[in-house]
Amino acid sequence: MLWLALHFPLFALESLPLRQSPSAVVGRGRILAGDLGAVAAGVMPGQKLSTALGLAPGLRVFERDPACEAAALADLACAAGRFTPSVSLAPPDALLLEIGACLRLFGGAPMLVEAVLAACGEQGWSAVWAAAPTPLAALWLARSGAACLVMTTDQLPSALASLPCTIPGWPAAVVARLESFGMRCLGDLAALPTSGLRRRIGETPVDDLLRARGELPDPRRCFVFPERFTTTLELPSRVEHAEGLAFAGQRLLAALAGWLHGRQALVRACTLHLHHNDGSTSALPLRLSEASADGMRLLRLLREHLGRLTLVAPVDTLRLEADEVLAQPGDSGRLFAEAMAGEGTAACLERLRTRLGVAAVQVLGLCADHRPECATVVGDPDRKPADAEPESVAALARPRPLWLLPAPQALAERADGPHWHGPLHLATRAERLESGWWDNGEENAAGDIRRDYFVARNQRGQWAWIFRDAQGWFLHGLFA
Repeated sequence: MLWLALHFPLFALESLPLRQSPSAVVGRGRILAGDLGAVAAGVMPGQKLSTALGLAPGLRVFERDPACEAAALADLACAAGRFTPSVSLAPPDALLLEIGACLRLFGGAPMLVEAVLAACGEQGWSAVWAAAPTPLAALWLARSGAACLVMTTDQLPSALASLPCTIPGWPAAVVARLESFGMRCLGDLAALPTSGLRRRIGETPVDDLLRARGELPDPRRCFVFPERFTTTLELPSRVEHAEGLAFAGQRLLAALAGWLHGRQALVRACTLHLHHNDGSTSALPLRLSEASADGMRLLRLLREHLGRLTLVAPVDTLRLEADEVLAQPGDSGRLFAEAMAGEGTAACLERLRTRLGVAAVQVLGLCADHRPECATVVGDPDRKPADAEPESVAALARPRPLWLLPAPQALAERADGPHWHGPLHLATRAERLESGWWDNGEENAAGDIRRDYFVARNQRGQWAWIFRDAQGWFLHGLFA
């Protein structure tokens, strides 16, 4: 097994999105964490609030919110489902990911760690990492800022030897007793007899040390992805413009994407509920052209909607809910798969419908009719087209033009046959189409037709679809 530990040293502060610099989180009148602007002004963890305000008069101060941090850690665990289904919480500010079974999927441990850190950075989290064969060793190394990769248990004693005794988070009385013995690093404890060490500092610290080295089992409770996805994010300040919700929405969508990977599911539609400061609520539905679990695709769709949204009142809370969730079907990958450039047809349709309106984007489907002007129907891109008649499907195997004229155009006929920009050479034999007796005489109906269609070519190299009936020769379509 290989565990990746993610420690978030500024978690209490970064769990509050949309904050403005300089900002800091306080608890019991002392600074717990500050952003780069606060640190540049001299604000440090452990300072009294009065001292920090004296150094930075414009400092924005937030009280620590354990409930908000717990919810943010759960959202982070959901987002981590994009990389591995085995995620464990390490409250209050860390996650443990078992990545041993996922290394080949991401191209090795370095590539996987890089992908995880990039995802954290996109969501605005400052993460410190470490990987080790045991979860406790990985967590201790991450909290020390080691950012190292330990692949085997044989390397654990040397990797842990230089860590201070304050890293494991043991009670202050235990740390003080160890310092009185002259024990300041975990390597110093390894040289002492285990039985004597247990009598002096208790059972728990010694067992922790053995678990970190892999000498005792360390089972971890896996994070259980909820059956239904819904998450709420309270904003630290009111947002008056819709574009300002993109960053907070990105965190919610990242949690949704990880939840979908963890549950092996796809989402077709979700709703972002906006709670306004006047007590009212509004909903922003996000509907995909096809079910997907791609967080970036959902984020692009959200930004398109937010760019055209006018808020009825400032927003103070967001809630994202997955409305239509489908089981992800099994799919066999190609042996020589190539990465597709661009965003794909479905994502392009979503962008166009967001910009132009739902009714402005339509698709063509087959209709069970032999008459060319009646063989297609305009439909909704989201609606699955009805199955066409077998005869209509078989007709697709015959030559059909890409461009059909709105109405057939009469052609001049001379001794050598029909003319269109010169004489036309018939390249195929006649294809007789005779149909439509049922709507003959009805208004705006094609009516009964009896035509012989040909593929023809003129001297310019243009290919045309022409037909002959009782009135003469007509041009009906052009080939690309």
